[in-house]
Amino acid sequence: MAAKGGASNFEKEQMFGMAEKEMEYRVDLFNRLTQTCFEKCIEKRYKEAELNMGENSCIDRCVSKYWQVSLLIPFLFADSIYAYSIA
Repeated sequence: MAAKGGASNFEKEQMFGMAEKEMEYRVDLFNRLTQTCFEKCIEKRYKEAELNMGENSCIDRCVSKYWQVSLLIPFLFADSIYAYSIA
């Protein structure tokens, strides 16, 4: 049994495991976002060392849309599971 106000070792390991999975998810999300927006917005042959205006705005829009969708998908998935479970 856990001490008053303290978490047991098992609970701490669970919390650490969940934090570790969350970090892995965030890193994977960032890597996929970076790869997707880079492939979509940056020309294959670099002409300049800095991003031009078009590339900059494309990346801004791409990241914004990617982030919005990544936040929306879990809600849609949960809704579909709920609808399936009550059907």
